[in-house]
Amino acid sequence: MAHDTRVPGPDHPITVEPTGSRVVVRVGGLVVADTTAALTLREADYGPVQYVPIADTEPSLLRRTQTSTYCPFKGTAAYYTIAVPGGDELTDAVWTYEEPYPAVAEIGSHVAFYPGRIEIAVDGQA
Repeated sequence: MAHDTRVPGPDHPITVEPTGSRVVVRVGGLVVADTTAALTLREADYGPVQYVPIADTEPSLLRRTQTSTYCPFKGTAAYYTIAVPGGDELTDAVWTYEEPYPAVAEIGSHVAFYPGRIEIAVDGQA
């Protein structure tokens, strides 16, 4: 299946830069990820998104789902559910671009989290 691939530009800018701060992701009091190697992706008019190295997440909490979505600028995203021990499951609360397009290649092997369902603190600030 062919996809409409687009390159970021003046009409839809995308930047990926090192966050340069500690990023801690929590569900309730449970730490899902803790890293100093996050990337901040800024895309067009959307709010900045923290991409955390998957190696800095707690793998026992993530369960891959069958969900996928497509972005013409970044590629196909795969999703994970966060399974909180003895608690709720946050279905498809985490996404990753396993083979991102070249314009955003840096986000490969990183995951992002839906704010609102999860607490994301950068240098202690949520």
